[in-house]
Amino acid sequence: MKRSGIAALALVLLAAIAIHAQTQTQSAASGQKTLAATMNVYVFPNAGQAASQQSQDEGECYNWAVQNTGTDPFQLQKQAQAQQQQAAAAQQQASHAAQGSGMKGAARGAATGALIGGIAGDPGKGAAIGATTGAVAGRSRGRRAEQQAEQQVAQQSAAAQQATAQQLENFKKAFSVCLEAKKYMVKY
Repeated sequence: MKRSGIAALALVLLAAIAIHAQTQTQSAASGQKTLAATMNVYVFPNAGQAASQQSQDEGECYNWAVQNTGTDPFQLQKQAQAQQQQAAAAQQQASHAAQGSGMKGAARGAATGALIGGIAGDPGKGAAIGATTGAVAGRSRGRRAEQQAEQQVAQQSAAAQQATAQQLENFKKAFSVCLEAKKYMVKY
C-alpha cells in the first residue's frame, strides 16, 4: 500500500514538473524570458530551430535534467528562501535568550547576595550588589551564547548556499548536455 502511495505521489510530482516546464515554454513564446534564460543559460539554435521548437526542447531538457540530477532549480530557490527565514528566526531566538540571561543572572545574584548580606548583617545591600553582579554575568553569558548561535547560523547558511550552488551547477550541466544533443550551442 505504501509503494502505491509513493508511486502515485511520484506521478503527481512528475506531472506538476511537466506542467511547470510547459508553462515556462509557453511564456517564452509569448515574448517572456525562455526557460533557459530564467536560469541564466544562453541557448543558440545551431540547426536553425524555430523559437517554438526551442521552447519545446528546453522543456524536455529541463524535465530530463530534473530527473537525472534530482534537482529542480525553482524548488531550490524556494528552499533557499525558507532557510533564510529559519536563520533569521534562530538569530532572533538567540537574541531573546541573551536578553533573558541578564534577568536570570540578576535574580540569582540577588538571592545569593541576600544570603551573604544576611550573614554580614545587611541583606538589602547584599541583594543589590548580588543583583548587579548577577545581571552583568548573565548578560555576558547571554552575549557569548548569542555570538555562538550567530556563528553556527552563519556556518550552516554558508554550507547550504554552497550545496545549493553545486546542485544548480550540476543541473545546468545536465540541461546543457541535453540541449547540445539537440543541436543547440549552450553557454552558462
